Amino acid sequence: MTGRLVVAGGGQAAFALVAKLRALKDERPVTIIASEASLPYQRPPLSKKYLLREMDLDRLLYRPEPWYADNKVEIRLSTTVTGLDRAAKTVTLSDGSTLAYDTLALATGSTPRRLPAAVGGDLNGVFVVRDFTDADRLAGELQPGRRALIIGGGYIGLEAAAVARTCGLEVTVIEMADRILQRVASAATSHLVRGIHVARGVDIREGTGLVRLVGTDGRVTAAELSDGSTLPVDLVIVGIGVSANDQLAHDAGLEVANGIVVDSFGRTSDPAIFAMGDCAILPFQDLRIRLESVQNAVDQAEAVAAVLSGGSAPYEPKPWFWSDQYDVKLQIAGFGLGHDETVVRAGQREGSVSVWYFRQGKLIAVDAINDAKAYVTGKKLLETGATPDRKALEDPATDLKSLLA
Repeated sequence: MTGRLVVAGGGQAAFALVAKLRALKDERPVTIIASEASLPYQRPPLSKKYLLREMDLDRLLYRPEPWYADNKVEIRLSTTVTGLDRAAKTVTLSDGSTLAYDTLALATGSTPRRLPAAVGGDLNGVFVVRDFTDADRLAGELQPGRRALIIGGGYIGLEAAAVARTCGLEVTVIEMADRILQRVASAATSHLVRGIHVARGVDIREGTGLVRLVGTDGRVTAAELSDGSTLPVDLVIVGIGVSANDQLAHDAGLEVANGIVVDSFGRTSDPAIFAMGDCAILPFQDLRIRLESVQNAVDQAEAVAAVLSGGSAPYEPKPWFWSDQYDVKLQIAGFGLGHDETVVRAGQREGSVSVWYFRQGKLIAVDAINDAKAYVTGKKLLETGATPDRKALEDPATDLKSLLA
């Protein structure tokens, strides 16, 4: 507990790791290398309350500046790790300096995929939202009556669509797949979420891709779509997924696979180097997956902190996620990949509904739309490994609490 820990990254996982170490009374020297100019801050509100100017950046900070000095945590802002020498146990920084480590934690996160310049991705008026500077640039564009095109019908794109529509823009969402949320949710959930947006005036075009963006004087003005139409636009928000920031690990010879491969303790193929958060590929049940969520970033980082402090417990992911769209809260417990059946259950309040996922008869996930009771019940069942009686679940008269008995 005396060797220096260097943390590459300044996001949720990086902060959670260091905060948990200090809570565990681990006083080893710590240096955080953060690429942004800001102290570590919450990212989920960027595409919602921060973008709507309902929160400022100071309210997003995990801790104010004095916390770092008080806890003997060195943090270097506007700096990145550009090289890793595993034999010498040093990292090279973007300012040209080198820093020795005893333990290295890679919390490098992920980067939004951008449109290629060949299809107009470099035009002004084309945005992604990953950090507060992205949100700042976009906020000034969200003016009533303007026309916004959202490329990608995943959670990122749909949250952006909800904010743009709330601001009074005309909004079109295009999704290349047969349905929105196809990669991450059941057909039932996709249908429900689609209805929420269509009811608020969003034009959702599934099975439709982008051919190219058209610009005038360097500014986007239209989009040519794969259905043969040309759509006039004033701005474009790109939500086509993210790529793990694993290049540093790859160049250093660590095992990577669209993410940095770790074991159940967060260790990479080099026992002195750990990885966590969006950049990490971790074991889950019989799979190796990358969990892009705040919950996983925190839980995995805290599990690694416990290991660094002398613990021996493996990290056992219990995934949960959420998405806020308009006045609708979608809460997700579990991981629905590979489901073969779903049950849709109406909630007790108007507009509340839940979708229960099963694989070979076993409950594996629950999506709850404005239905906190279903979410809490499903989460508890998943944590204990229990599967509810199907007939009872399908009966709207069943009190969900009885499923926990």
